[in-house]
Amino acid sequence: MSLPPGFLDELRTRVSLSAVVGRKVTWDMRKSNMAKGDWWAPCPFHQEKSASFHVDDRKGFYYCFGCHAKGDALTFVKETENLSFIEAVAVLAAEAGLPMPERDPRAAEQADRRSELAKVMDEAVKWFRLQLKTAVGAEARKYLTEKRRLAEPAWDRWDIGWAPASRHALKDALAAKGIAPDLMVASGLIAKGDDGSLFDRFRGRIIFPIRDTRGRAISLGGRALDPNAPAKYLNGPETELFDKGRTLFNIGPAREAAGKGKPLVVAEGYMDVIALSEAGFTAAVAPLGTAVTEDQLRLMWRLADEPVIALDGDSAGLRAGLRVVDLALPLLEAGKGLRFALLPGGMDPDDLIKAEGAQAMQRVLDGAQPMVRLLWQRETEGQDFSSPERQAALESRLNELTSRIKDRLIKDRYTETLRRLKNDFFWSLTARKPKAGKGKRKDFFEDKAPPLASTRASLLAAGHAPEDTLREAVILAALVRFPGLVHRFETSLERLDLSTEDHTRLRNLLLTHAPDADCRARIEADSPAALDRLLAHPHVRIAPPMLPRNDEDFAAVCIAVDLAALEAKRAHRIEMAEAELGIAGLADESQTWRVSRATDLRNAASRGMPKEQKGETILAPNGVEQDREELDRARRLHDQIDFSRGGRSRP
Repeated sequence: MSLPPGFLDELRTRVSLSAVVGRKVTWDMRKSNMAKGDWWAPCPFHQEKSASFHVDDRKGFYYCFGCHAKGDALTFVKETENLSFIEAVAVLAAEAGLPMPERDPRAAEQADRRSELAKVMDEAVKWFRLQLKTAVGAEARKYLTEKRRLAEPAWDRWDIGWAPASRHALKDALAAKGIAPDLMVASGLIAKGDDGSLFDRFRGRIIFPIRDTRGRAISLGGRALDPNAPAKYLNGPETELFDKGRTLFNIGPAREAAGKGKPLVVAEGYMDVIALSEAGFTAAVAPLGTAVTEDQLRLMWRLADEPVIALDGDSAGLRAGLRVVDLALPLLEAGKGLRFALLPGGMDPDDLIKAEGAQAMQRVLDGAQPMVRLLWQRETEGQDFSSPERQAALESRLNELTSRIKDRLIKDRYTETLRRLKNDFFWSLTARKPKAGKGKRKDFFEDKAPPLASTRASLLAAGHAPEDTLREAVILAALVRFPGLVHRFETSLERLDLSTEDHTRLRNLLLTHAPDADCRARIEADSPAALDRLLAHPHVRIAPPMLPRNDEDFAAVCIAVDLAALEAKRAHRIEMAEAELGIAGLADESQTWRVSRATDLRNAASRGMPKEQKGETILAPNGVEQDREELDRARRLHDQIDFSRGGRSRP
C-alpha cells in the first residue's frame, strides 16, 4: 500500500529506536551513555559476547561492527520479526498510537488476491502431506526412508508430501474446499490444456513446498520417482506469488540461522538443502531449478557477506561454479565475496553426508577457496604456457576479467592477487615436477623440483647461489636438532624453493614428523644418506645453531635470520622477473626504478634486519620476538662466516 508523505517521518519521530531494540537485547551499561542516546549491546543478529551492536538514538540508526547489520527502527522490526515492510510499519504505528492510513483500493485488491493464492497453496500443501501418509504414498515413503535416509519427523519439519499419479486428484480436492478454478490455475497448481481442460500439474512426484521469507508457501517443487519421467525435478510456474529468479529454497530458516552466525551454504537442490540442514548446517539454500541469478546473488549477500557455494564434485558442478564467478565479478563490493567448496568424487552434499557424515562436509566447507582461486584455475588448468605468446594471452585474459570488476578496491586486490599467482606460476614453469598417472588434476601450487641446470643462468629462472644452498643447509640442520621449532616456521618452510633434492626431501620429512621427539630417528630411517650429507657439511658443523650451547631460543633467531635472507632473494627474483616481462625490450624509467628498488630491498633484507621494534624486544624476520642483544649476537656469529666463499671464515 502507498503511504502519505510525511507518515514515515512522523512514525520515526514518535518511536524511540532504543526502546524498540531494547526488547531484543541486554544493554551493556558500562559502555552505554543514556544521556547522549548512545547504546551498546551484544548483536541480536549474530552470536557474540562482546557489545559490538551500537544504537544512536538521536540519529535513529543502528550498526553492528561485527556482522555489519545496519538500519532504522523499521529495518530492525522487519529483520527480527520476519515481517514485510507494511507489516513492520503497522507494528510500530500501533506502538506509537499512530493510525494507519486507509489502503489504496487497487493495492488492497492485489494484496487480497495474493492472500487468496497463499491460502490455496496452504490447502494444497496439507493435502499432499496427507497423501504421503496414506496407502498411495507407500512408494514415496520407501524412497525417503531407504534411499534418502530421511526419518518421518523430518518429513513433517519440511512439510514433504506426495502427489498421486492422477490427473484430477488435487483439482477435485481443492474444488471440494470451495476453491474457484481460476484461483487453482493462478496458483500454478493446476494446468490448463489447449482444449480448456484442467488437470493436476504435479503427478507421481514427491512434493517440497517452496516458502518465502515469511514462511508462506508460494510454490512447489516435485521429484519424480518414475525414471522415465520427462523431468526428474519440476518447479511450479511463475505466478503472482512466485518469481523463481528472486527466491531461494529454505530462505526463511536460512536467514535466521545465518543471523546467528551459521555459514550460508548454497547447494544445488532440495534434497541437498534438507540433508545439510538435518546435519546441522541450517543456513543452507538452493536456487530453484535454474542457474544462480543476479537477484539471487544479491539476496545471498543480504544473508551473509561470504556465502559458500558447494559445488557437486563433477564437471557439471564445476561449470555451474564458473558461471557464478562470471555473474559475480561486476557485483563484487568490499566485504561481499564468495567462497567455493568442491565436493570429492562426483558427490553432492546429500551423498557425502550419507557416506561419511557431517564431519566430512565440515572439512569440505573449511577448505572452501576464495573466488579468485577458482578463476585462476579455470584460466590455467591443463594448458601449456611454455611460449611467451601463450603467457601474453593469459595476461590478456586476466586483464579482461579484472576489467569487469566495478568496485575499484576489489579490482585492485584481484589484480594484485592474480599478478602474484601469475609470477609464481611463470617462475616455476621450468622447475615444476610432473605428476604421475593419467586423469589427475594438475596442481600448480605443489612443491617445486630443483631448477634445471640448462635454465639456471637466465634472468627469469635465476638459480640458487651457493650461499643460498648453505643457508638452506643450516636451517634444515638446526630444525633437525630442534624439531620443536618447526611449527614456528612452518609457513616459510612450505614456501621455500629449495636448491637440491636432498634439501627438498628433508624439508618435507620435517614438516611431516616434527615436533615429535623421535623426529630425527624417523628422518634417519627414511633418508639416512641425505641426512648424513647434510650434517657432514663443514659449514653446517660450525654454524651458530649447531654450537654446543644447545640453546633453542638462540637457534630460532638464527633460523629466522637465514629464512629472511632466502625470502628476500626469492622476492627479488620475482620482482626482477616481473620487471623483465614488463620491459619487453624497451626499458622505461619506471621499470628501471623497479629493478633498482628491488635490488636495494634485497640487499637490505638479506642482512636479516628487524621488521618492527617493540620496546625492549625486536620482532625478527618470520615473527620470532627476541631480545635485541640476542639477535645482535646471532648476527655477529653469522658475520664470521662468508656464505659466498663456501662457508669458510672471513679473514
